[in-house]
Amino acid sequence: MFRPNISLIATALAASLIAPSSAKADDPYKGFKVPPLEVSSKTSYEHKFIDVLGSKIAYVEAGDGDPILFLHGQPTSSYLWRNIMPHLEKQGRVIAPDNIGFGKSDQPKLEYTFTDHYKYIDGFIKAKGLKNITLVVHDWGSGLGLHYARLNPENIKGIVTMEAIIAPLIPAKSYDALPKDLGNFFRTVRDPDKGRKLLIDENFFVEGALPGFIVRPLAKEAHDVYRAPFKSKSSRIQVNQWPNEMPIGQNPKVTHDIVTAYNAWLEETNIPWLFLYATPGALNPPEAADYWAARAKNIETVYIGAGLHYVQEDQPFAIGRAISDWYRRIGNTKR
Repeated sequence: MFRPNISLIATALAASLIAPSSAKADDPYKGFKVPPLEVSSKTSYEHKFIDVLGSKIAYVEAGDGDPILFLHGQPTSSYLWRNIMPHLEKQGRVIAPDNIGFGKSDQPKLEYTFTDHYKYIDGFIKAKGLKNITLVVHDWGSGLGLHYARLNPENIKGIVTMEAIIAPLIPAKSYDALPKDLGNFFRTVRDPDKGRKLLIDENFFVEGALPGFIVRPLAKEAHDVYRAPFKSKSSRIQVNQWPNEMPIGQNPKVTHDIVTAYNAWLEETNIPWLFLYATPGALNPPEAADYWAARAKNIETVYIGAGLHYVQEDQPFAIGRAISDWYRRIGNTKR
């Protein structure tokens, strides 16, 4: 089994927690002859709202044609896709919702389990009448999207994944079956006392994990957008719940069964799949690309460069170009 470079990730997390201001003060590109392109914090998209199950789901949308649906995960929002969606606007109808409880969507009183989230994503797709969908998914957005794809393959034109919740890492047989640092991380954040203190009282996922899992410095303007939905402890219940949905040791059984089922489906389907990966990555390092290239029937793998988990903040231009080129190649496929 592959072993992601969790030590590097842990170092990045520690740096973000111990000295976030000093890390941002230094020029990260000092010494580069040609500095990397700047990742803009600005977005050209304005939110719209639609009623789903009695709550308002916020979303952004542009373009015409078959829908290209961007699904985010923890603890982000549709804002994550701001520099990627423009690459596809002339090729399809780009749509990115904010998950229930995240971004500008409502925060109803829910347990925020996988099942809760899925009802709203499925409801959003039905409310918008989306057909012949290309999914672009990340983190828990991948779990929601791949579950939908397995249940509704006739409505899926293509799938794009990056840092997805898939084999060979997930589901994990136990904490000890995970790389040591990652196993310890999940032990901590899933602890009823320590985890809640970290994620609810200290807002660790937004303040520590998010910038820590990005290679580039996260601009304050961007960080503030991600912070906005979670200013109070009561608004972080959903952020605390997502780590507890990760299937480890068949717990929780619901998500274990769901992820196991769509992993098996990914080996069987002929739907075009674009697998994007970065180095060192977190959930999907190069070894994961090799794993799936040997198993999936209709997969293309593309290396997007240096990145950890929130690769949209590291390599938006490489991601956007890769998806645009691949989407052009799969053409006007109807399923």
